[in-house]
Amino acid sequence: MARCTRWTATTSASRSLGLQAFREAFNNADPQLMEPIQELEVRVPADLMGDVMTDLQGRRSIVMGVDSSGRYQIIKTLTPLSELDRYSTTLRSLTQGRGTYSEKFHAYQQVPSELQHKLVSSHKEEEVAA
Repeated sequence: MARCTRWTATTSASRSLGLQAFREAFNNADPQLMEPIQELEVRVPADLMGDVMTDLQGRRSIVMGVDSSGRYQIIKTLTPLSELDRYSTTLRSLTQGRGTYSEKFHAYQQVPSELQHKLVSSHKEEEVAA
């Protein structure tokens, strides 16, 4: 059986107080969630551009521009990484396999407040359930 010495009791109390102080300071600081934003370049047949644009807007994309390249349109967007789950499958389906895209990291951006509140509430519910 472990003995509780004066040193371990003091260390334990210090850690507990430190954690409590950190939580209070953190919550008072009004922390903001950040998310990675990807720069997308989507190449699609011109006749299917409308469907692809609609899908991108549903993924919280910001369209930065559209260029032409023969019978294809190149759509340049900034899109949150969390919205790109299974995007290649969706693009393939929307363009009958003729669309392609590339992505690269652009920046971190604050998560919209309504989504942030939803995420925090969900996390708190999971913590209570655990």
